[in-house]
Amino acid sequence: MCGRYALMASPEELAELFGLEAVFEFPPLYNIAPTQPVFTVGIGANGQREAKLVRWGLIPHWVKDPDNFTLLLNARSETAMQKASFKTAMRHRRVLIPASGFYEWYRPDDKSLPKQAHWIRPSNGGTVCFAGLVETWQGSDGSEIDTGCILTTQSNAQMGNIHHRMPVVIQPEDFDRWLDCKTVEPRDVQDLLAPAREGFFEAIAVSDRINKVTNRGPDVQAPGKAESTSKPVSEKKKAHSTDQLDLF
Repeated sequence: MCGRYALMASPEELAELFGLEAVFEFPPLYNIAPTQPVFTVGIGANGQREAKLVRWGLIPHWVKDPDNFTLLLNARSETAMQKASFKTAMRHRRVLIPASGFYEWYRPDDKSLPKQAHWIRPSNGGTVCFAGLVETWQGSDGSEIDTGCILTTQSNAQMGNIHHRMPVVIQPEDFDRWLDCKTVEPRDVQDLLAPAREGFFEAIAVSDRINKVTNRGPDVQAPGKAESTSKPVSEKKKAHSTDQLDLF
């Protein structure tokens, strides 16, 4: 899965990458978390690429009450064409989500050991683009919320040492085909929903600072080890509750 990522590219760099005239200003983002606005690129009403911010956590159009619906951060690419939550977006609203890299946690078989966070970035640097889906949820009062999610696939052998899932990466030469929802059907882009090649990413173990969404500086990417979690059960539960409040 992908539950945290970063985007440090400048607006000018993104405008050049996507062939846009201009991109709205924003600072480097080192710890993007669920429910936060995320930068997406799709095809606008005029048939041209456009940048748009959407809330991370897709809400399908058929949901009655979003407050009682679990936000969909990721979609399994293997089943997105069939699942009711994603199949409409797969057909009509495919987007690109640029990133400088993402974070993933290795979970040891020994549950007494702490999870180890990793900063996973392109080996050659630069910006990658995740395959994404967006939906506009409309309330009975006419209010609208633009939401989105990231498509994932089975990890390659390298990333599988950390986690069994990874984001789908769309290469620049495939941008047009992925974004073309007018003439290109989901079955025609199925070949793009594959793991990144071996060596495309490199993984760096980082400290637990990434766990808190309020830590937003570049230090969350500094090499480090997970701290021991040998606390009384009551303290563990309390810490878990606080983290959830911080995240959502």
